[in-house]
Amino acid sequence: MRGRTIAIIILALFALFIYPAGIAKSQIRNADACEKRKGLVILVQFSDILPPVNENFVRDRFKRFDFYVREMSYGRVGVEIDITGWHRLPDSIGRYAISPANLKVDRSRVARLIQNSIDAADEKNNFSRYSFVVLLLGASFKEYGMVGFCGYPGMLGWKQDIALRTQSGQKVQGGVAIFTYQAHLGTLFHDIAHIWGGVTNGKRVLPCLYDHDLQAKHPTRETGFENALIHMGYWDPLSCHFYRRDLPPPGISSWTKLRLGWIPQEKIKIVDPSKVSEIVLGPLEDGTSETLVAKIPLTESRFYFIENRQPIGSFDPHLPGKGALVMIADDTIDECRYGNSPIRLIDADPAVSYLRGAAFDLPGKGVFTDRKNSIEIRLIEKIDYSYRIRISRIR
Repeated sequence: MRGRTIAIIILALFALFIYPAGIAKSQIRNADACEKRKGLVILVQFSDILPPVNENFVRDRFKRFDFYVREMSYGRVGVEIDITGWHRLPDSIGRYAISPANLKVDRSRVARLIQNSIDAADEKNNFSRYSFVVLLLGASFKEYGMVGFCGYPGMLGWKQDIALRTQSGQKVQGGVAIFTYQAHLGTLFHDIAHIWGGVTNGKRVLPCLYDHDLQAKHPTRETGFENALIHMGYWDPLSCHFYRRDLPPPGISSWTKLRLGWIPQEKIKIVDPSKVSEIVLGPLEDGTSETLVAKIPLTESRFYFIENRQPIGSFDPHLPGKGALVMIADDTIDECRYGNSPIRLIDADPAVSYLRGAAFDLPGKGVFTDRKNSIEIRLIEKIDYSYRIRISRIR
């Protein structure tokens, strides 16, 4: 008991430290006009473990999640949740526990956890009111096996004919994300974003951006999870969850924002690679920037994206660096398997491990050249937090 009491105190202090305290009205743009996404958080208790946190802890965690979503979406989207009381499941934690490696998870255990949980909450909750469901487990990462993941669309697949229903026949809308009480804010976003992205033509719109095959070899931070961050490194929580556990997560990349529909069309600059173009690219965190992302089509399915990450706002100060990120996207790639990814960073400084030096900046790292496609991307000057960038053909 003494050990769990100490863990609760540490967890409370941890939450106060890593999440921005309070939500200033000035930081929540269009607070009343934003789209509200309503979720049901089911508190899940196991027969052999007493939950170490209370409902207020969970409510505060999702209040901070709402703050993160509002800032990432430039005030377009907000989150509202209802929290159930604790529902005790029929089995011990050991009957539900899973492997920390995605590719080795026993899916029948995930399916049983989801079904038992939604059945427990069936009588007192109208599931049609919610666009997503969260299972918040009263268990630790070590007790359960994973700190968080998306049950559907995710671990159970993403076929569009999958239907989750309670014992009375209520349909679960959107999907189900599963977290232990220790889940970081970046983990909450990572797995709920899978639900919000949804499924199109049997493909997840927002897959994990770490490599699944490498994650199977390095499933946890203790076993070298960062070795799986070969595509986007620490520049998007869909890749890393967080840069450091004692800090808030970084902001999300322009690719993730585009797939969520959070960047207004007028702030996307389409650049013709056959012509010389100059753009002024503002910081991605600043929604008032005239241009937030540049898109350079190579083919119908392959593109370059350029975004500008600066240490401003509540979250981009928690990145491994700052500067212009050049990314190449391939819409024909569905998931991060076998070394492939639908989006990956061009690394400005490969001598720095885990893509921490990926950003281009002035002076010294101001030019990217793609000789195969005869394209040069050059930073001309930095104007406050913005860059003037020239895109041209290599002659």
